[in-house]
Amino acid sequence: MSSTTNEKIIAAKAALKLVEHGMVVGLGSGSTSAIMIELLGKACREGLNIKGVASSGISEKLAIKEDIPVISLDVAPKIDINIDGADEFDTKLQLIKGGGGALLREKIIAHFASKNVIIVDSSKKVEQLGSFPLPIEVIPFAQRKIMDELGQMGLSPQVRLHNGKEYRTDQHNSILDLDIQGQTDLETLQSSLINIPGIVETGLFLNTTNLIIMGSGNETKTFQ
Repeated sequence: MSSTTNEKIIAAKAALKLVEHGMVVGLGSGSTSAIMIELLGKACREGLNIKGVASSGISEKLAIKEDIPVISLDVAPKIDINIDGADEFDTKLQLIKGGGGALLREKIIAHFASKNVIIVDSSKKVEQLGSFPLPIEVIPFAQRKIMDELGQMGLSPQVRLHNGKEYRTDQHNSILDLDIQGQTDLETLQSSLINIPGIVETGLFLNTTNLIIMGSGNETKTFQ
């Protein structure tokens, strides 16, 4: 087992200690969230009584496979806790998410959750966000024009591909990956991006996180 995988497992195990009987749990997406879902499934088989709301089709399929009762957001009375991963985070609890393409549903669940917990390995910690390209979800109809405008903003948009074809999200939209290195006013950047018609959402999660649990060697470190 690699040290990175070990750190992901340690972080996931620590987060699951926050899950209690009767909770509705937001199920994140990505490799660290997948580990969490597998561990949560084991706990359900051992008697834990919870329901999950999945942030992607992939996470939903894994949750069902792991015997976690899955419900839709529409019928969930509330989301008690959301456990998700991140592609980057800083000590201000700001995140870049969307490397797996699920940023829209991830942000929706984060908005409606009472508590948001992020689980990561130590490689995800940065001094300033931007080493990882910022994903944004866009309507395909406007993609070309949006790319032109983003190019004029110096953000070097790249169309995300999958198996040689343009990637499509669960909502059948496109993902553009932006270069935001050197961008320090992330609130203004978020506002500028979301105000462009056709941009559905961005992978900047600036004010959503309550707790970050980071695997570090054989221990965890927390940020809150």
